[in-house]
Amino acid sequence: MDLYSKHIQGRLLILAAVFVFLYASILTLSPSVRLHTWETPLRWEHWVAVLAWGFCFGLIHWQLNRLNVLSDPYLIPIAGFLSGWGVLTIFRLAPQLGYRQSLWLALGGVLFSLLLRLGSDLTFLRRYKYLWLSGGLLLTGLTFFFGSNPLGDGPQLWLGCCGFYFQPSEPLKLLLVIFLSAYLADFFNPLENNQPRKLRTLLVILVPTVVISGIVVGLLIAQRDLGTSLIFLFLYAVMIYQASGEKRFLIGSLVAMIALSLAGYLLFDVVRLRIEAWLNPWLDPTGRSFQIVQSLIAIANGSLAGRGPGLGSPGLVPVSFSDFIFAAITEESGLAGAMALLLILGLLVNRGLRVAIEARNSFLRYLATGLTAYFTGQSILIIAGNLRVLPLTGVTLPFVSYGGSSLMTSFLALAALVQIGRSERPGAYPLPDRRPILTLALTFSLGLSILTLATGWWTIVRGAELLARTDNPRRALNDRYVRRGTLLDRSNQVLTTTGGVAGNYSRDYQYPDLGPVIGYTSPVYGQSGLELSLDDYLRGLRGSPQMLVWSSYLLYGQYPPGLDARLSLDLPLQQVADQAMAGSKGAVVMLDAQSGEVLVMASHPTFNANTLEEDWPNLIQDPGSPLINRAAQGSYQPGPILGPLWLAAYLSTGADLPALPDTSSMRIGDDFLSCAITPFDLTSFLALVSAGCPRPSADMVASLAAMDETAPQAILENMGLYSAPQLRMPVSLPSSLEMPADLESYAVGQSTLRISPLQLALAMAPLSSGGVQPAERITLAVNTPQSGWVVLPPLSEPRRVLTSLVAQETAGTLAAPNYPFWFSTARAINGSQMIAWYVAGTLPGWRGSPRVLVVLLEGDQPGRVRQIGEQIMLAALALP
Repeated sequence: MDLYSKHIQGRLLILAAVFVFLYASILTLSPSVRLHTWETPLRWEHWVAVLAWGFCFGLIHWQLNRLNVLSDPYLIPIAGFLSGWGVLTIFRLAPQLGYRQSLWLALGGVLFSLLLRLGSDLTFLRRYKYLWLSGGLLLTGLTFFFGSNPLGDGPQLWLGCCGFYFQPSEPLKLLLVIFLSAYLADFFNPLENNQPRKLRTLLVILVPTVVISGIVVGLLIAQRDLGTSLIFLFLYAVMIYQASGEKRFLIGSLVAMIALSLAGYLLFDVVRLRIEAWLNPWLDPTGRSFQIVQSLIAIANGSLAGRGPGLGSPGLVPVSFSDFIFAAITEESGLAGAMALLLILGLLVNRGLRVAIEARNSFLRYLATGLTAYFTGQSILIIAGNLRVLPLTGVTLPFVSYGGSSLMTSFLALAALVQIGRSERPGAYPLPDRRPILTLALTFSLGLSILTLATGWWTIVRGAELLARTDNPRRALNDRYVRRGTLLDRSNQVLTTTGGVAGNYSRDYQYPDLGPVIGYTSPVYGQSGLELSLDDYLRGLRGSPQMLVWSSYLLYGQYPPGLDARLSLDLPLQQVADQAMAGSKGAVVMLDAQSGEVLVMASHPTFNANTLEEDWPNLIQDPGSPLINRAAQGSYQPGPILGPLWLAAYLSTGADLPALPDTSSMRIGDDFLSCAITPFDLTSFLALVSAGCPRPSADMVASLAAMDETAPQAILENMGLYSAPQLRMPVSLPSSLEMPADLESYAVGQSTLRISPLQLALAMAPLSSGGVQPAERITLAVNTPQSGWVVLPPLSEPRRVLTSLVAQETAGTLAAPNYPFWFSTARAINGSQMIAWYVAGTLPGWRGSPRVLVVLLEGDQPGRVRQIGEQIMLAALALP
């Protein structure tokens, strides 16, 4: 090599060596970084890969200097960067495979050095083109009969024995490029043949077209290997276009690729599943689309700078050491690392095509172009699959992905490029038309640019959305290394906390009956409840100084320590409610009617989040749906429990109460027009409302509609029954506002309106708070590093919905005999089952904090629901 080339190549190889050394050093220290302590075993096994890399490229560089090979000084350093990055990533993901890849890397250096000794004369490749292709086809054909898969499942594309496997389709790509280069150089050379170009073109392409068609169809039908088939078509298109300059071959090949994909989609399940997962991965993110969804989440998790080597969770993506190694690299190196990788591939395109332009004859020019197309096309195809730009194909990323066959083929192709670029006999072969090479350069660059934009799309634009998905296990895995915040009740009694040591932290749910409300955080099943809605606080992402958040991310690839959160729940009252609901199916909500604080929220049946993973199969099949928070997420027909609201609205008009209905039909029975319980005074209209008798509600709504036909809907809308509660927790979606088809059914709560117990509690609260609907709250404060306990404001504002006089009059007329609270009980038809409601609240003049209670039982149990409600109200009011 001349001094200038030696200088460039030597400096770039030193730069690559520094990169490999620093990357390996960070991998070594990553356990200490992740656990924030030096008292943990460090990683050392990957230094075997560093030694193998040093041996490989040291030997190559020494041979190049010793033999004084004058070639492109950038090709070897490019391979050094890619292979070093790849083997260290593989070691980080699967050490056993890392040892194998290190061995293949060392052998690749030996093979490359041996090929250098052949000199720059590659005519033997041209002379025996049919022999090379026939041998490759024979080996590939053997996989149809003796094929196996090292992973035990999937396409049988390998030949192997005793733990060593070889994939013939990898060198077959290289042999196909050699064959096409030699064939086109022999039979189609415009500078040496005077035959009319178009006729000559049609005749020349017939043979390779037949050969390629046979290979592609055979691979697709026998092996279901769409990826390799597409690579062969791509190489064919590039080579024919380079030789002929006819763009129609590019267009025709593109049509053939689409047709091939369509045929695979229609004929083979494995191809169909991959294409469907590409078109709509969100349809089945935990099933057939699991790989691509987790790949996108891993890429999003890398963000701008990455989690850091050894600090991400790329192992969550299946086959991340091979098919999804780009996603693994991006998660730990971020958008910056992905752009660097794509830039290196872009430099490979530039240098490879430059070698093609300066080649000494047409065969070498075609060969250099084909080898560059092999590196670039395969890289774009697999990276595009990782990014959902194209369907996943399963081909390898040259020099980077795990696989001895792929790595050795890459070194063979690299050696051929270096040999083509040797300049012992200077003088480039004439290039009559530069457009084909320029078009290919533009196409390859455009493809890499699209991949760069796609990476930025998933890491920056869609990153937050992807990371917030419930099927992203990375957040829960992070909880094993960083303490998650504690959840406390209003008196600072611990409800949920984190136990264990760094690296083995686990969530301890100290009051399991709150399972549907607090929810869970799991690396397998995601998050729910308050664990989900307060996740940013419990992880320290909100409430912590931004500098602390960024420093934790940059130094450790982790979130900062989580913040403790104080809830409005009253644990003693919560225990009373859970004990009263034991064995029942339903929900309880109690609010402070003045402040809007949720004092009790119970949902039964419940579950124990401490044993979530063991119980999950039973929980998801349990007909009682214990995972659902019925109090906030349930959706039920209200039935005549709306009676107190209709009464308040009717009293607001100042009109006299409707005539007393015929009490002979007011009895406990199966018809939904019957009362829920026997009224304590059959001669009192108000007692009938309290007993859940539907007829008084129907009569009041009829009178209200006579004054204004839109009044009934406006009343319930004003009370918030068509709005979702504004709480920092998951709640049910509200019913849509629409004109009732049947006014009587609407009046007795048996129309399209569906509500949750929480919505009903908020609607009833004004009766005990002087007509003001409070701003609902369940999270009171968080404990921040800088300011201590900081109060979280409610997400809504209190608003007056009734006059104080009407609220007091309504509550007073519904007062329970011998108790200082008003109440109402009702039955409703909810789908195919009956349900029972109970509402109660403190009376005007109650000296303590006003309370409102809602109890729901699934089943026709009006007596039982009243019993539970009275028990909880008495406990809340501290009465005997």
